[in-house]
Amino acid sequence: MLDPTVRRSVEGTQLAHLATVLPDGSPHTVPLWVATRGDQIVFLTGPGSRKARNLRRDPRVALSLTEEGNPYSPVIVRGRVVEWLTGDEAWSVADAIAMKYIGQPYGRDQERVVGVIEPDRQTVGVR
Repeated sequence: MLDPTVRRSVEGTQLAHLATVLPDGSPHTVPLWVATRGDQIVFLTGPGSRKARNLRRDPRVALSLTEEGNPYSPVIVRGRVVEWLTGDEAWSVADAIAMKYIGQPYGRDQERVVGVIEPDRQTVGVR
């Protein structure tokens, strides 16, 4: 189950930062849009993007963002990508995410997939 503060933060419009593992073991991080899907966290990306390639090889992720209205309170989620959505299902999620961030459906000029993160650990605030 998502912690209520984590859910509020992911459902807000602040950008999240997703960390994945490169083939040589070093970290790779990118800012991205996120949303919730039940008790999971979803994001969109290109199927051949560096993050998608990293996650297909090693599904572990760390995601960080801040509480809405409090940029000094970190929200950190660690987990793994457990599913990749494609086709109409992915576009439905991508459109919902885009509506949240930019107020319109996501453009169809590039292929997109949606990664589904199952959280293993959630931290709110400095501990």
